[in-house]
Amino acid sequence: MAVIKRKNTVKKARTHDFKARSLIQVKPLLVLLCVGILYYAYSNWQNWLEKLDDKPISSFALLGTPKFTTNADVRDLIIKMGDLKGFFGQDVDKVREQIQSMPWVKGAVVRKIWPDRLSIFVSEYTPIAYWNDDRFLSSDGAVFKLPLEKLKQKDMPRLFGPDYQSAVVWDAWNKIFNELKTKNLNLKSVAIDERGSWDITLDNDITLKLGRGEWKSKIDRFVTIYPQIEVPENKRINYVDLRYKVGAAVNFIEIN
Repeated sequence: MAVIKRKNTVKKARTHDFKARSLIQVKPLLVLLCVGILYYAYSNWQNWLEKLDDKPISSFALLGTPKFTTNADVRDLIIKMGDLKGFFGQDVDKVREQIQSMPWVKGAVVRKIWPDRLSIFVSEYTPIAYWNDDRFLSSDGAVFKLPLEKLKQKDMPRLFGPDYQSAVVWDAWNKIFNELKTKNLNLKSVAIDERGSWDITLDNDITLKLGRGEWKSKIDRFVTIYPQIEVPENKRINYVDLRYKVGAAVNFIEIN
């Protein structure tokens, strides 16, 4: 009896091992099958959605009150995209990317409205100063482009320098502006070069070359010597070089 039981146990163990190996072999196949089904569904999802559409997106609503972006701007960009798809098939991210290609647009939100419309909301950069003549500086420190015809407020500070110094130049403008105001002088522009050397221009077009480092004492020096400068006939002061430890050099140009 003991021998018979031992053989029976071995037979059952072999059967169990065979079933286990079979399951191990089948599991990868099931996983691969599921992955294949999911991949097919994912890759064809857009095509299935497009088949549900019976007409393309044909209109949009520009929400809010943007200062620079117009319906015409948005319409021209959408037209460049070619024919839009329908409510289910249209990828709004592609429309959003197109809207955000306008250099004065900080961001955009695009949603689909049943059955054939888009709602578009844009956030724009707010210009606070001219930057290197051809661009603008925004209130959050970004440098961007904006067609001049879209600009309503044209009386803004003029700032110059490398783009990575934009925040530094804006901070300097505010400090120098306030300092000059206490001396009854008005600031027109501030510039910094790659070496960190500063120039400022007053509203009477006199440039003060301040150089690098501390500038307050140099402005004080200019205020002291300015009334003493004798301007030749038919000329005006072009710039005052204050990069010296004492005194200053004055350059004159002909009056046109």
